[in-house]
Amino acid sequence: MTAPMHAEKSSLRWVISDVLTMAQRNILAIIRIPSALVFTIIQPIMFVLLFRYVFGGAIQAGPAFGNYVNFLIPGILVQTVIFGAVGTAIGLAEDLKRGLIDRFRALPMARMAVLAGRTVSDLARNILIVIVITLVGFAVGFRPSGSVVAYLQGCLLMLIFAYCLSWGFAYVGLAAPNPETAQAMTFPLIFPLTFASSIFVPVSSMPHWLQVFARNQPVSQAAEAVRGLMLGVPHGQSTYIALAWAAGALLILGPLSTRKYRTAA
Repeated sequence: MTAPMHAEKSSLRWVISDVLTMAQRNILAIIRIPSALVFTIIQPIMFVLLFRYVFGGAIQAGPAFGNYVNFLIPGILVQTVIFGAVGTAIGLAEDLKRGLIDRFRALPMARMAVLAGRTVSDLARNILIVIVITLVGFAVGFRPSGSVVAYLQGCLLMLIFAYCLSWGFAYVGLAAPNPETAQAMTFPLIFPLTFASSIFVPVSSMPHWLQVFARNQPVSQAAEAVRGLMLGVPHGQSTYIALAWAAGALLILGPLSTRKYRTAA
């Protein structure tokens, strides 16, 4: 092995080690505050129960889905991981307020370790939440008709989608003066995308002027792709469109967040 190749491998190993160290630090922080994790899990469970038993009887999802709960759970899963990605903004804003970002920048670690570690830890939390909501979904009557492999593909798709969005929320967290403001700044971004989408109701039930937006926005594409994979129903090109949105978000928002991290104070 030549010296440059050896140096490149050592550098890559160093970056990965730094990212995993920061991710471990964030995961331990979550474990030490179990109330925050419990609330993160309880919120989507409340959405499941609310739409399943309060609104579900009034919503017609169509014969392709059978019971409304089969339409609902994939959408709730997509909503949940997107809300989970908001934790990236809140966590970074908290670190910035406590002066930890300045300390991290002074340490001999890879520049991307803080941001990548935060997004990886939030990804790990989202995996746990997906497992919990899947179990809750089965308990309230969710019966996916797709294969196990397709179901796992749907889970992987939504996790990739949320992970890419978390890099955008990283920028919000670094731009906000405190965690409360960071959380408030994310609401105008995620609420129109999650509620004016196909997460809870078919787009065809919306006013015509809203359908144009709801049908083509990224969250609807992700929800349709995940729903199609889990239930084994046709979903057109939604999988590829959702992945294209995710890739675009990562390519654009990743560098912006990294640049903001270098100048955040």
